[in-house]
Amino acid sequence: MRVLLAQPRGFCAGVERAVEIVERALEQYGPPVYVRHEIVHNRRVVEDLRSKGAIFVEEVDEIPEGALTIFSAHGVSRKVEADAADRALEVIDATCPLVSRVHHEGQRYARAGYEVILIGHAGHAEVEGTLGQIDGTVHLVGSVTEAEQLVVGNPERVAYVTQTTLSVDDTRDIIATLTRRFPQIKGPDVKDICYATQNRQQAVRELAAKVDVLLVLGARNSSNSNRLREIAEAMGVPAYLIDDAAALDPSWLEGAETVGITAGASAPEVLVDELIARLENLAPIDVVPHNGIVENVQFKLPALVRGEA
Repeated sequence: MRVLLAQPRGFCAGVERAVEIVERALEQYGPPVYVRHEIVHNRRVVEDLRSKGAIFVEEVDEIPEGALTIFSAHGVSRKVEADAADRALEVIDATCPLVSRVHHEGQRYARAGYEVILIGHAGHAEVEGTLGQIDGTVHLVGSVTEAEQLVVGNPERVAYVTQTTLSVDDTRDIIATLTRRFPQIKGPDVKDICYATQNRQQAVRELAAKVDVLLVLGARNSSNSNRLREIAEAMGVPAYLIDDAAALDPSWLEGAETVGITAGASAPEVLVDELIARLENLAPIDVVPHNGIVENVQFKLPALVRGEA
């Protein structure tokens, strides 16, 4: 059986930065270090950091006053920031810089008097944070249907921003609908969606044209991982989203000559290695890295974990 590995796959720069922030905080300040929500959406990453002394909580009121606290890569609302300040928490913000850019764009449009449309999925951690960062009227739109039904106060003063981990194709369709309905709408070009999201989706499109089955490593609550599976399925390729190698059902591979493997932006490479090992136990395989974009993006760490504070 031939196994094609997507390129790029796995950790993006924002996830690498967030995980490194927690690891450095544990090394420099010692445990416990409190983290609001999962630092990234991956069980293996969370369990590894928990074993080193990270304590994950849902809300800041679960954190002892004055404790060292890290906000996850998905970003938080201003209310969460205020609640943390009320508890005198020492905060290190691990929000992905690309998510922060969405916050700033939304804030800029709101200050200019625009109603802001956030294209995203209700309930996602990134969306909750973005909604809570923008003053004024914000509409959440998650589909073309919702875009068609949206009612705004002034159609001539409308702007949009997007959740970073959506499918580029889905976002493009929603933006096209909004632009048709509100010709003067303002917003970033679709290319301004997260580079890592675009690159991983493009890699899956290329891989899906060459494989019989695609295996996507990632968490069920990982938006970008779900989109990778959906893209392959839309191209007519059976695709399965699995947490790890143990979740692989060998029956999925019956009759498959070529299997593709990719991983969402929150999935560590060790999961890919373990899946390859599981496949080797099932049948002889030939592992072939697929040519693709090589990412070299790096984001600066906060001062508190650079030793400059």
